[in-house]
This record gives sequence, C-alpha cells and structure tokens, in this order.
Amino acid sequence: LLSALAAAGLISRGRLTLFYASLASIAVLIEQTAQVLMNLAPVTQYVQAGFLSIGYFATAWVAHTLAKYLVATEKLAAQREIDLASMEEVSQLVIQDMDDGVLVVDEYGVIRQHNARVEDMLGPLRRPHRSRLLRDYSPALAQRLEEWRRNPVVGFNPGATIIQGEKFSARFVPVGLSRNVGAVIFLEDITRVEAQARQMKLAALGRLTANIAHEIRNPLAAIVQANELLKHSDLEQQNTLRHMIGKQTKRIDSIVQDTLGLARSERTYPIQIELNDFIKTLLDEDLSDVKHAIQLKSSDLSLKLLFDEKQLRQVLINLVRNALRHNAPHSPDVLINIHSQTNKIYIDVIDYGE
Repeated sequence: LLSALAAAGLISRGRLTLFYASLASIAVLIEQTAQVLMNLAPVTQYVQAGFLSIGYFATAWVAHTLAKYLVATEKLAAQREIDLASMEEVSQLVIQDMDDGVLVVDEYGVIRQHNARVEDMLGPLRRPHRSRLLRDYSPALAQRLEEWRRNPVVGFNPGATIIQGEKFSARFVPVGLSRNVGAVIFLEDITRVEAQARQMKLAALGRLTANIAHEIRNPLAAIVQANELLKHSDLEQQNTLRHMIGKQTKRIDSIVQDTLGLARSERTYPIQIELNDFIKTLLDEDLSDVKHAIQLKSSDLSLKLLFDEKQLRQVLINLVRNALRHNAPHSPDVLINIHSQTNKIYIDVIDYGE
C-alpha cells in the first residue's frame, strides 16, 4: 500500500492524498481487529498497525509535497515557454526590419534563423528548416565562419567577402561563451556602404569649402616668405627659392583639385615612404618659415610606411601649423615625435597650449 499511496499522490497532483492514506489506515486497523477477534493475531500487533498507518500518512504527505512542487515547476515551464515564444517573435520582427542580413547558425553549421535581407543578398533558402547547411547555401561564408572560429580577429576584418559576384562585409558574434556553440552572422552590403559614404562626402563638401582658405594659407605663407627672401639672396639661393615657390604654387593647385575631387571617387596611391627623410624635407620645404620653432625627435631612423604621400604631407602640415598657432607663449617648441610599437608607427605632434 505504501507504493500505491505514493503513486496515487503523484498521479492525483496532491488532491485526496490524505484521504487515500486514511482509507489505507482504516483498512489495516479493521483487518487487525478482525484477526484479533478471530484469535489469529495478538493484541500487541496494534502497535505495528499504528506505525504502518503513520507511514501511510507520511508517504501521503511527501507525495503531496512533491506533487505541489511538480505543479509549480510545470506552471513555471509553461510561462517560460510563453516568454521564450514572445521573445523569439520579437527578435524575428527586429531581425526582419534590419537593413543588414542576419543569419543564425548552430554548432553544426545549420541555419536556424535568417531575415529577408539575407535572401535578397544570397538568394532564396529552399531546403527544409533542419537541413539548411551554411556550406551548401554559401560556401564562401561558411569558410569565413570556420576561419573566425579558429581566429576571432577574422570576424572583424573589414575586407569584403566575394559571394556570388557581390561584395559583402561579414561580422560574426558568438552565441554564448564559446565560438564553437553557434554564431550570429551580420552581412553588410559593401556597395550600399560605399553609396552612403559618397553621400556623406557630398554633404561634407559644402562644409569643407569654408576651410579651403585654411588649407591654402599654408603654401601661401611659404610663397610670401620665399618672395621676401628673394630680395636679399644670391643666385644659388634664388634658384632654391624659385623652386620652393613653384612647388607651393603646385600645392595650391593640388588643394583646389582635391576639393573638386571630393565629389568623385578618386583612389589614393600609397607608396613606400622613408619617414625621417620625408619629415626633414617637409620641414625644409613646406614649413621653412616656422622650422625654428619645431623640434624633431625620432627613436628609429629607418622607419618606413605605406601611405599616400600627398595626403600625409597635408595632414602633417595642418597638425604642425595648428600646434604652432595654439602653443602657449614662452613654452617649449612644438615637438614632432616619431616612434614605433608592435608593428605600428606613431607620429605625435605635441604642443603645450591649453
């Protein structure tokens, strides 16, 4: 009867459990009384019958407690199921409205979720839900995913992945603490980003025209100074100064052409630059009028870098002249500090103003 009571308590979810224990106890006591009346059992066995009845009620109480716990757990699980379903629906709505393509892939490479933007980029998904493997749908993207799992830095490489003749930037975010569990893949159309960049460039063109005078002022200052020095110089110095004037005039023309070129998608042309020689030439030719107020410091005389020479020159001239303009009175000279660390080159232009 003990196992039967426990099973009845669990099956009935706690209801009538004590009633079943009472019936079992009454039955045991009636049976004991009948055996005593028929002289088949001694009176002392009532103690055993009483302990057995106590066991019935204890079993019923335990079964009742477990049943209540199971009911509460079941209700909680049902509520969690509703919450998860609601969250999944909200997530799906958010994903569908995103401009980027979103793919959710599990540890086996099965596509669990995606938005409509993915199908616009990579084509329709025709297979059933459980058999949509990423390597079948997009081998190039699956290869990038495997590379990211081996090396997470790959996932944040802005380089585009060529997929079906189109360029996309793929970014990977792990689902959970491990990259091997699953991942969310964000696909961004590079051509759309380039179009946005062109629009931003055109908007910036209107603001930049107000700063053209600031750009032209630097070579004009060098031209004015060279012109003044022409009056009191010998023939060799005059040739040098004329060369400087011609170069600064070309630079003014280059600034104007660059401003006009902002509306076009002109490419940069990086070349290998001997950095220390480049800075010294910059000081002698473009910043000769303020060279006396500039201190050059370099930790390595053999530093080289790939950069567009024209852009690097323009950036450094602007930084140095701004530093000179805002340097505090009676302060040390503006410092150009060239140093390298972990395969990166740093050019610090330091002034001592507020």
